[in-house]
Amino acid sequence: MSVWKICLLFFCAFFGGTSVFFFKGDNHKTLKLVLSFSGAYLFGITVLHLIPDAYHGNDNWVGVFILAGFLFQIILEQFSDGIEHGHMHKPKHDLAIFPVGIMISLCLHAFLEGMPLAQGNQNQLVYGIALHHIPAAFALATVLLTNKQSKQNTILFVALFAVMAPAGYFFSTALSNGNIGNLQHYFNRIMGVVIGIFLHISTTILFESSSDHRFNLRKMIAVLLGVAIALAGFVGEL
Repeated sequence: MSVWKICLLFFCAFFGGTSVFFFKGDNHKTLKLVLSFSGAYLFGITVLHLIPDAYHGNDNWVGVFILAGFLFQIILEQFSDGIEHGHMHKPKHDLAIFPVGIMISLCLHAFLEGMPLAQGNQNQLVYGIALHHIPAAFALATVLLTNKQSKQNTILFVALFAVMAPAGYFFSTALSNGNIGNLQHYFNRIMGVVIGIFLHISTTILFESSSDHRFNLRKMIAVLLGVAIALAGFVGEL
């Protein structure tokens, strides 16, 4: 993967998180639209690219691992409080407590998201993950600040989150090249887990990104645009 793609993954998440210092108030309509667009785009890429690639090796167990990834993401969200979807929760206490569970689960989530990037030309997926991490990093920074973490610590932990997707890519590349044991034989099953996570994240974003599930024209346009771009990329590769 090109250096600029790695930089895009890192800096989108990093600047998405540090932008919390420049926004005031709890109503971030633009970020919600970005979230809707990225969720639709990620869903389109998963259906059009990742799932067919995972089944390319005729491994009938891939579906089981997709289901496992879907369920695993549900477990992760019990600790992350849904930050992957851009959720921002206010603390129920006045003490300075570091949200360990949120940080660990969110970093693991980002690490796993970076793993499919080792499969050939994944330009569209790079853009989808980068866009998705902007509101996720913003929500993480908000949680850290509301839990009375210092500005320096908030920037540090946002940077840690930002480096997780590139780290997942490098780890997955090592697996696929056989540099770490013989796990390259199970690469499609690993991707199945990631696909399950993507399916859960993207569909949850699409269902939850509007208030009371009311029709929202701006959200609908963002969703249709995300799907259209994913489809255009797919058709262009035929």
